[in-house]
Amino acid sequence: MKMTKWLATAAMAVAAVATVPAHAADTKFINILTGGQSGVYYPMGVALSQIYNKHIPDAKSTAQVTKASAENMNLIQAGRGELAFALADTVSDAYTGSAEAGFKAPLKKLRGMTATYNNYIQIVANADSGIKTLADLKGKRISVGAARSGTELNARAVLKAAGLTYADFAKVEYLPFGESVELMKNRQLDVTLQSAGLGVSSIRDLATSVKIVVVPIPADVVEKINNPAYQPATIPGDTYEGMAGDTPTVAVPNFLITSEAVPDDLVYQMTKVFYEQLDTLKSTHNAAKTIELANALKGMPVPVHPGAERYYKEVGLIK
Repeated sequence: MKMTKWLATAAMAVAAVATVPAHAADTKFINILTGGQSGVYYPMGVALSQIYNKHIPDAKSTAQVTKASAENMNLIQAGRGELAFALADTVSDAYTGSAEAGFKAPLKKLRGMTATYNNYIQIVANADSGIKTLADLKGKRISVGAARSGTELNARAVLKAAGLTYADFAKVEYLPFGESVELMKNRQLDVTLQSAGLGVSSIRDLATSVKIVVVPIPADVVEKINNPAYQPATIPGDTYEGMAGDTPTVAVPNFLITSEAVPDDLVYQMTKVFYEQLDTLKSTHNAAKTIELANALKGMPVPVHPGAERYYKEVGLIK
């Protein structure tokens, strides 16, 4: 009797296994590492995950909130994500191993998928603070982004080129974009430095709440940074409510980075779908409108993943 019961239980177990869909074992997990919810990485990552779920067979893609570039590179190295947004200088520092940037050892598993859009260093002050130039920042209260984030590394580079250090400020906060804006609304900060795509929601929110000044970063300051990833750029005068006009700044390209451990075929599909559905992605955020296939490999700081390389050869970008 006991044997009969055991056989019945075993049969049920076998039947249960048999009912598991055959394609379940073929599920392609794509965890996209982004940034804070008030930045550009997150909404773009959510849009990309939806595109992958729709257009890559058996894909299960999600977008994960992170502290952005630097954390993303460490997570990719550790195998805790398949794709990540990151700034060019952070990717380079991670791959070569820059202790100053927070990478004690080189992250050699990093591989490139594609360039995306440029981040613009946007220094935004409350108009009541009297800040109009970089020199006026001295003695003020500033937020420079989360500690060791791509934004904070950008902040160090720009401020150093302008002859400023953190010691020159009355107060330095290491906060995500959204929290920085809330403190500015409450007059607890004078200025926020945000490295993001144009039209980032956090600054749009700030500009509708208080009168702002976008502080110019002149070309001669950009030149002093002495890093090819940093290029002179312009924030158009209609980007945020209350801007006085076009404002010079510095731009740094963003990349989508994967790992050597991610299968070639999956990276090929991710790259192919990214470009075949680019118009859909462009409709989700203004920052994506500048993404072009022709620029996919420009300034790539790490080796290109073989899966991505296969796609670029197919479309003639790589001969």
